[in-house]
Parts: sequence; C-alpha cells; structure tokens
Amino acid sequence: MKVKDHSVSGELFTLEYDAQKHMYFTTPKPSKENLPSYYQSEDYISHTDGNRSMFERMYQFVKGITLSRKQKLLQSYLPNKGRVLDIGAGTGDFIAYLKKHHWDVTGIEPNDQARSLAISKKVVLSPSLDQIKDSYDAITMWHVLEHVYDLEMQINWLKEHLVRNGVLFVAVPNFESWDAQKYGDCWAAYDVPRHLYHFSQKSIRDLFEENDFEVIAKHPMKFDAYYVSLLSEKYKSGKLNFFKAALAGWKSNRSAQKTGNYSSLIYVLRHK
Repeated sequence: MKVKDHSVSGELFTLEYDAQKHMYFTTPKPSKENLPSYYQSEDYISHTDGNRSMFERMYQFVKGITLSRKQKLLQSYLPNKGRVLDIGAGTGDFIAYLKKHHWDVTGIEPNDQARSLAISKKVVLSPSLDQIKDSYDAITMWHVLEHVYDLEMQINWLKEHLVRNGVLFVAVPNFESWDAQKYGDCWAAYDVPRHLYHFSQKSIRDLFEENDFEVIAKHPMKFDAYYVSLLSEKYKSGKLNFFKAALAGWKSNRSAQKTGNYSSLIYVLRHK
C-alpha cells in the first residue's frame, strides 16, 4: 500500500507486509539523521501542547481524562506502586500526573521542544535510553513502539531494564480495526514515516513472546477511534467532518466489541 505523509512532507511511502509476523514496515525508512525532520511541525500535537483550535482543545481535554485512566491501570498491576519508566514522555503530562500521585517515575523524550515544555511542568526528562542505567518495576510506552528506530534493539533494552516479573504497558494502533479498513491509505494512524511499524495483535504477541514476555491482558483505547477517524476524514476529504468522524469512531468501537480489534490497544506484558 502507498501511503502519503499528510502531516509534514507530502512524500509517499510504501507499507511492506511481513506475512510471518502479520505486520507492516514503512519503506523507505528515513535515516536516523533525517527522521527528526519529519516531526518538525506545529501540528504534531504530542510535542507542542497545542491549544489553538477546537480540534486541539478536544485533544487536550481527552488527554486529561486518559491520564487518570492510565494511572488507575498502572496501579491495578502495581498496587504498591514502585519504580516506573515512561518512554516517549512527550511534554511530560503523564510524568507530572504520576509525581502528583506519589509515584517514583522517570521519563525519556528525545524531542528537544517537548522536553523544554516538560520543564515548565517541573518535569526533567532524559533525552535518550543511553542515560538510563536502572531497572524498573514497570515501563510504559504510550504510542511509542511504532516510532522506535530499531525494534529488535528496543525490545532487548526493555528486557534488560525491566525487573523479573515486571510489567510493560505498550499502546499501539491496530491496522485490523474497523476504522483502518474503512479509511485504507488515508487511515491517520499509519502516520508515515513517523510510524515505522504497523502492528496487529498477532505481531505484538509474537515479537514479545520470542523475547521472554507474555501478554497478560489487553485494554481498548476507545477515544482513539474518534481521534483517528477525525484526522482520517481530513486526509480523505481535505476538511474536518466531526459528524462523519463520530459515526466512524462509534462504528469502529461497536465492531471491536465483537472482534477485539479496537483502533488502538494497550498490551500489558509481563517479563518472564
């Protein structure tokens, strides 16, 4: 499938299918040196805390709701709390929320602009994995795994820095969802080339099981169906259509009640 970078460059990329893993890879893969340029946009909201439009205000409102839900999910697996590492912390909202609730939490964010915004929230983030030497009771990656440059290296790093029986939380888009099928090459969650990998439930299970992780639970991210559908409508027609997006999001979540294929899923994995 040919997919356009709608956010920054307008370039076309190809999604190459891996039948064994049941996942897609973005090609050509930008070099490590060039990849940051594809994030340089005021519209890349997770790095900007944008609040300029109704769309951005909705995003920030929903983000506030999801912070509470993520913290409750984390605590359901770590009732005594413990040490937590958040990879891809963005502008630091989740870190700040956990600190407010007395968690021992560390964050990593490679983007300079996002880290500078985090400082205004009294959150100091490390720029790279190289600076992290400790092990953690839990590691969170909220819509981050699809961005990492070297997938195999990343999974090995997680295994080395998560304590035995520690818990890993991985949230990623699901290309088997109803909204992904509806929008095809305009599905916003492909987000090439920032998303280098595109996962199914099988691919997540297989990738992690062969690296001593076990999927112990899956949780839906129901808001994502609406957010992704709204952006997909924009990519498809050139304008935001809130009614069509709301209907598509509702249909996607309704379909997923039977299939389990929500627009995005949180995988809870235990380090064996």
